[in-house]
Amino acid sequence: MSTAATDGPVSGAEPMPVQTTTWHAAWLPPEAFRALGTRGVLVHGSGPLVDTVLDEVTRACARYGGRVWRSPSWEVDADLVLALRDAGPLANATAEAVRLAATPAVNGRGDGTLGDEGFLTARTAGVTVVLADTPAGLLYGLFHVVRLGAATFDADRPARRHRPALSRRMLDHWDNVAVHPVSGQVERGYAGGSIFWRDGAARRDTARVRDYRRLLAACGINAIAVNNVNVHDTEARLLTDRLGDVAEIADVLRPYGVRVHLAVTFAAPVVLGGLPTADPYDDRVRAWWAAAAGRVYERIPDFGGFLVKADSEGQPGPFTYGRDHADGANLLAGALAPYGGVVHWRAFVYDHRQDWRDRSTDRARAAYDHFVPLDGRFADNVVLQVKFGPVDFQPREPVSPLLLAMPATRMAVEVQVTQEYTGQQRHVCWLGPWWSEVLRFAPRGDGGGTVADVVAGARGGGLVGVANTGDDPFWTGHPLAQANLYAVGRLAWDPHLDPGAVLDEWIGLTWPATGDPQRLRRTLHEVMDDSWRTYECYTAPLGVGFMVRPGHHYGPDVDGYEYTPWGTYHFADRDGVGVDRTRATGTGFTGQYPAPWSKVYESRERCPDELLLFFHHVPYHHVLHSGRTVIQHIYDTHFAGVEQVVAMRERWRRLAGLIEPDVHDRVAERLDEQVRSATEWRDQVNTYFFRKSGVPDAHGRRIW
Repeated sequence: MSTAATDGPVSGAEPMPVQTTTWHAAWLPPEAFRALGTRGVLVHGSGPLVDTVLDEVTRACARYGGRVWRSPSWEVDADLVLALRDAGPLANATAEAVRLAATPAVNGRGDGTLGDEGFLTARTAGVTVVLADTPAGLLYGLFHVVRLGAATFDADRPARRHRPALSRRMLDHWDNVAVHPVSGQVERGYAGGSIFWRDGAARRDTARVRDYRRLLAACGINAIAVNNVNVHDTEARLLTDRLGDVAEIADVLRPYGVRVHLAVTFAAPVVLGGLPTADPYDDRVRAWWAAAAGRVYERIPDFGGFLVKADSEGQPGPFTYGRDHADGANLLAGALAPYGGVVHWRAFVYDHRQDWRDRSTDRARAAYDHFVPLDGRFADNVVLQVKFGPVDFQPREPVSPLLLAMPATRMAVEVQVTQEYTGQQRHVCWLGPWWSEVLRFAPRGDGGGTVADVVAGARGGGLVGVANTGDDPFWTGHPLAQANLYAVGRLAWDPHLDPGAVLDEWIGLTWPATGDPQRLRRTLHEVMDDSWRTYECYTAPLGVGFMVRPGHHYGPDVDGYEYTPWGTYHFADRDGVGVDRTRATGTGFTGQYPAPWSKVYESRERCPDELLLFFHHVPYHHVLHSGRTVIQHIYDTHFAGVEQVVAMRERWRRLAGLIEPDVHDRVAERLDEQVRSATEWRDQVNTYFFRKSGVPDAHGRRIW
């Protein structure tokens, strides 16, 4: 993970800035471009994003001794050709033959095009060719070459088409412009301050954002919401008198194909416009939003759209006026429609002022109950943004049934890259396997489509990740948490990618020049591959959630939320543990799933062990599919989780001298904290359930 460096001005759209702050280059250190930079490269086509491709190639070749040409040019002896298909004949004869053959190659599949962001790769007669129909496709093709490295030039390869499965691959930054007295500069951010904002103003030095846009494009991210979904007073003004700050960010991100979105408050006509109401059916309100959207697109012609959190956790919404969420979302959709913008309307709506004694109220049911009756009523440019699970980014949840129940509505699945409930980037917790499970989940069994199918294509809303980046020198606080940011883009591009292969890509790109790459790769897989399940082992067992300290959500507090208005999550008593969400005797949540999952989750015998306590209240002596009782599983996994973290720490220590000292030291310090925290989790959870159940550990281990 090399320190970022500036190579000076190059030909193309914009010069690289002089960098005044040191941070790490993550998965794009200069060494990642070595294989490309030693070659002869022809760039063929025009447009701002083609200029970006040329800039990247020029810098790589200047560093490593290669040559670069831009068409139209004389006959060139290029090893790599990056070309738009319709930009005319190529000077390189081999590449021209590939270009002419590309149409039949593509016509054999799909609609005969490469799409807005797709590209075709081939290698023949010693020349590697990347073709695209659009400049964005050419940019993604370039980063595909960077990922492959030397393998790009190893052997002939037949023509292969690459297209993103999900058209919108987005990050939501929970960044505040002004420092909030409770949530700080970044809400639920664990990597320092914002890279966009500082102390009430936009950061004027854009060098960090310029490096960030490269990282995002290299993993496939093409959209960003630049402010918190909880829109406070200062942030609300980004829509009006502070719009220039948003436009400046958009200008910086644009050359890498990243579009800006803005979180807005539903009450903006009142807060900003001085109107007495924000009622969606009021003509003055409609006119205000139309004028606001017009001003945004005048300043930012490629603006993506609005992000809205409404009627949730105190945020204003259409319920105030007796309207529903379709009414509210369609109000904003109408304002954006003339410009091609979209509304990302979050489905995170529930009663956060519950009576914990009322067992019929179930936070897990809320999104489905609110939104399913509205299916078919949302405008075409509304994307309903749904958390992957029905509660709130817990270490283990079932897939949200809402994702499976609204066929007439555009849906996006939301995951949390910042690790609010999975160790807050103080713990190693590689989430690629978890997100892969979600995207591959088949709602109607093996014969039906997957969650990825629901959010893909023209009717799909894509994948949205809550960003985990900040102004920390390592971007994500914990250097290994960068892998989660990389993975959210790559899995959005292709949900069928093996998460182990994605981790492999990230390792190879991040440390391309290590002296012992096989040892490094092997050790990092040993540390990271099962780290999500390890985290699950020493925290909340079998699908229960919210055993965290209220407020900051770090560390164990088994009953911390259990008797609060925010919900009840484990119902542990002397006889058993778990939430009865069955139709027969509980909240009926299992009935929100289609068959076969409604029957699987309804049955204690068929329910997967890892979700048993999410769906059922069972005695401590209930026997799991593993053959262990519930109480013994709790003891065993919490002891094992600590042992696994101790082993992770020891494996990392053995990498001293193989990785840069600052990176090694930061991870070592975080692993020390992870061992301490995992031990605290083990002792508090095991003690709690020992005292509740009165059942001793079968192996006689010490429980306080």
